[in-house]
Amino acid sequence: MSDRSRFTAIVLAGDRSPDDPLVHAVGTTCKALIPVAGTPMVLRVIEALGNSRFIGRRILCGPPESTLEAVPRLQEIIRSGQVDWLENLPSPSLSATHAMESITEAEPVLLTTADHALLSPAILDEFCQQALGSEYDVVAGLARYDDIMRAFPETRRTALRFRDGGFSGCNLFAFPTPSGRRITRFWRHIEQQRKNPFRVVSAAGWMAVLRYALGRLTLAEGLQRISRRLNLRIGVVILPQAEAAIDIDTIEDWRLADKIARGRL
Repeated sequence: MSDRSRFTAIVLAGDRSPDDPLVHAVGTTCKALIPVAGTPMVLRVIEALGNSRFIGRRILCGPPESTLEAVPRLQEIIRSGQVDWLENLPSPSLSATHAMESITEAEPVLLTTADHALLSPAILDEFCQQALGSEYDVVAGLARYDDIMRAFPETRRTALRFRDGGFSGCNLFAFPTPSGRRITRFWRHIEQQRKNPFRVVSAAGWMAVLRYALGRLTLAEGLQRISRRLNLRIGVVILPQAEAAIDIDTIEDWRLADKIARGRL
């Protein structure tokens, strides 16, 4: 596989808040080190990336360098040069932008997060193959809300509800072209609105918000409007794996992910 067919992966592993109740409940020094099925979730993500045929270089933004000694395996991977470590910046968008500055324009970029503890090579290969085969500048991974609820009825997921169904994000973003990286500027603008579907949809214009509220906006229409507004080609990959949408923000998320990872669900 050529270098152009392999993504450079960025993993965001900084804490959003120094007072994360999940971190305090589990008793770790930072969120990225919370164990899932006995393995720190950041290490699970790094190893999943390493086992995907579509991933080349791996860049880890955070966790704080002082915490790395708590995970000797992760420390070894970084020291050996298998993973590049960068200090995380005050926000995810700033950390992502900083990491992208070290990546040549010839390399497609994949962005994910350390709390994507159920990420697997199968999910990555499905997403990356479709993203590379598209003509989009930016590609986001989504899962159908109904699929998630059927597989894991006890979970609570934020959903964008369109005329053609509800969808939840999967913390997977691809930038197959250099132009796609411009979206990080837009990301900074909506960074605080990730749990507010109306404000996210408002990026497509207020008429889109009205149509969304009335249940008349399809996912494709929303993507077309945002693409025009940002002058980028933006698309999605609908992933068949319901677990692709399970990230860890709460104690309930953590318990669910641990059960899934241990094969108890």
